[in-house]
Amino acid sequence: MSTPSKRYRSATDRADLSQPHQLDQAIAVLDQMEKVKFDETVELSVALGVDPKQTSQSVRGTVNLPHGSGRKVVVAVFTEKPDEAKAAGADVIGLEDLVTKVKDGWCDFDVAIATPEAMKQVRSVARVLGPRGLMPTPKAGTVTDDVNSAVQAVKAGRVEFKMDKTGAFAVILGKRSFSPVQLVENALAALTAISEVRPEGLKGRYVRRMSISSTMSPGISLDKSVFSQL
Repeated sequence: MSTPSKRYRSATDRADLSQPHQLDQAIAVLDQMEKVKFDETVELSVALGVDPKQTSQSVRGTVNLPHGSGRKVVVAVFTEKPDEAKAAGADVIGLEDLVTKVKDGWCDFDVAIATPEAMKQVRSVARVLGPRGLMPTPKAGTVTDDVNSAVQAVKAGRVEFKMDKTGAFAVILGKRSFSPVQLVENALAALTAISEVRPEGLKGRYVRRMSISSTMSPGISLDKSVFSQL
């Protein structure tokens, strides 16, 4: 049997992690946990009650965090109009040259945005971008003619979530340096976005489990009644 770490034992002294918590309680518990030397990322982890094999039950969406994500996001834009992307604040801009770099395995960016016209060439690197979660899609707002708005939204704190093959995903809520109020408001925005992309016709439970954690903390179970706060 494995021995719980000192950090985990310290966390359990502050709260019963086996019991579900209301949202504000979970954030308060996290705020009391021991911090490390770097600014940890805070995430909401969700396990869904969908069938991942059914494409009609696929869950994917975006959320505009009111207080941002706290991350420095590197944005790459595939476009024929580099000046517009540069003015919007994109970090990497190109089309044929950028596609060639990606084909060679270069993917040092966090979000990829493309114009509809550029997608003709971007599809040639779908096998590279797709597995990394970087493929631009209209549903995520990353295939658009309005490059300026798309770049600014990502830089301001729009984050994407997409379930994996097990029907689970995580949503970034911010950083440990954020105030409890900021994390609660970001979490409420994320929960709203999750509820809005519930597959139509889904029978039974939509959300099975939820928890909040930081990079180095154990998960704090979240009571599913938090959806009633929306």
